[in-house]
Amino acid sequence: MDIKQISPTYAVSPQIAVDDIAAIVDAGFGTIICNRPDAEVPPSHQADAIEAAAIAAGLKFVVIPVTHQGLNREMVTDQRAALDGSDQPVLAYCASGTRSTIVWALGQAGDMPTEEIVQAAMAQGYDIGGMRPQLDSLSGN
Repeated sequence: MDIKQISPTYAVSPQIAVDDIAAIVDAGFGTIICNRPDAEVPPSHQADAIEAAAIAAGLKFVVIPVTHQGLNREMVTDQRAALDGSDQPVLAYCASGTRSTIVWALGQAGDMPTEEIVQAAMAQGYDIGGMRPQLDSLSGN
């Protein structure tokens, strides 16, 4: 598991497994967001399997499957609501962490300056610089 801390309350990771749940709890996360559609993974790594283990460990679990082609405002709003509704840090995962970073970035537009959003992602290896115009437009710039 390769957790990348994007902000003090939000981190992303590539696909997690049931065996990772104890380490996620130990790392202080309170909510897991699954951004990976079940069609991309075998049954052992699908949302239901991860959710059962997460809930058994006392974590909140939210499913918001994201595809680059299907990313929409509702997903961004739901992701932001899950982040805002957690009193502990949130870990979101997808295939590589990129989609979880993108949906976070879109949800931060208007609350954080575009350059801070881009730099937070870049610091963890996610180049979202091409999103500057979109983030600016969401921020009203």
